Amino acid sequence: MTSAAQILDDLRARGDVTKAAEMVAYHKTARECLGVPAAVLDEMARDSRHNLTLDARCALAEDMWASDVHEACVFGAKLLTQARIRPEDELVWRIIATWAQSFDSWALADHASIAGAKRLQADPARLDEVEGWITSENMWTRRAALVMTLPWARLTHPKADDLAVRERVLGWAGGYVSDRNPFMQKAVAWWLRELSKRDPARVVSFVEGPGAALTKGARTEALRIIQT
Repeated sequence: MTSAAQILDDLRARGDVTKAAEMVAYHKTARECLGVPAAVLDEMARDSRHNLTLDARCALAEDMWASDVHEACVFGAKLLTQARIRPEDELVWRIIATWAQSFDSWALADHASIAGAKRLQADPARLDEVEGWITSENMWTRRAALVMTLPWARLTHPKADDLAVRERVLGWAGGYVSDRNPFMQKAVAWWLRELSKRDPARVVSFVEGPGAALTKGARTEALRIIQT
């Protein structure tokens, strides 16, 4: 089985020093960046998902995340990004939910949240756990509750249960409106903007109601498609 050390060596060999420096500046992080192109990470993760057992993938993903190397963490998240997982996917969800408690940047949080969204769609009962995140002291954990539920904002033909989830998440978003942190404001605006493509009237009612105190920038972004 491919080891975490081998994967890290491979990532370092595929990196680019100039691009790595640009990434550090862009992400404003002390975390090591290697400058590996996203397409390479996608290919490596796709091959690993095909060749490794689920248990092996989970173990490798945890090792990659623990390395605290940007591309390794992204690779780890991509290892667990899959719509259907057989056998039981509870271990995958537990790993992602554990990561969510210590998110510290938008880039890694978003990659892990894409994987988490797949697991929420597979078992919406997990939303009960995610609801507990909305009062977390970690802003990135609170934000992840919105990012992981974006698929429900994007449904073109939602069923009754899906509409109930939308309203539930909009309730969370309403509680975030008073949080002036720009990342939280942007997260609310992102969710609303995606919903506006399918249900613009509901977005307008939110912005005029519980979202009335959104910052000017978040309000503009939320309504951008509607007002175009």
